[in-house]
Amino acid sequence: MTIATSALLSLALVLFSYLLGSVSFAVVVSRLMGLKDPRSFGSKNPGATNVLRTGNKTAAALTLLGDAAKGWLAVYIATYVAQQTALSSVVVAACALAVFLGHVYPVFLKFKGGKGVATALGVLLGLNPWLALATVGTWLIVVYVTRYSSMAAIVSAIFAPLYYLLGGNVAWELDPTIALAIVVISAVLLFRHKANISRLMTGKESRIGSTKK
Repeated sequence: MTIATSALLSLALVLFSYLLGSVSFAVVVSRLMGLKDPRSFGSKNPGATNVLRTGNKTAAALTLLGDAAKGWLAVYIATYVAQQTALSSVVVAACALAVFLGHVYPVFLKFKGGKGVATALGVLLGLNPWLALATVGTWLIVVYVTRYSSMAAIVSAIFAPLYYLLGGNVAWELDPTIALAIVVISAVLLFRHKANISRLMTGKESRIGSTKK
């Protein structure tokens, strides 16, 4: 494969990943199930947590699965193609970041997307199932103790890069570009939760199961 062909293939994979990430399952599922647009109530965030505020748990579950699945699929395809064509791991890292950023800043929703928790989890699952298991375990523990979905997401975002680094060359092969992608994803997650952090500090954050007006 020539350098030009490799570059075009890499660009196509990254673009595909971004466009896949831009598909908002919160909006798609809500429309298909006849629910209100998740951007019109609650936190106005097109994500599973806000869809849950409609009281429709099935819609919220489908949103969560869809957003996670697209993160996993982008990484899976990038990894498979990279292995078959000898592309570097940089492409996989770029696709992992692209699908996540597509969800957070989707071209189909005027770059106003969700916070990216489910898609980030899907990305981690695609990179390494054990890494995803450790991170989701952290999320479950925090949400069970506090009933704050946002706090669970914040703590998990902080721990995910640490888990990757600590498990590197032990549970999985440590790759600097993958590590960088995870760090950037975590940083964006924390940035997207800055309002939640402020509300948590002032005691105004909504718990899971509450109705946010």
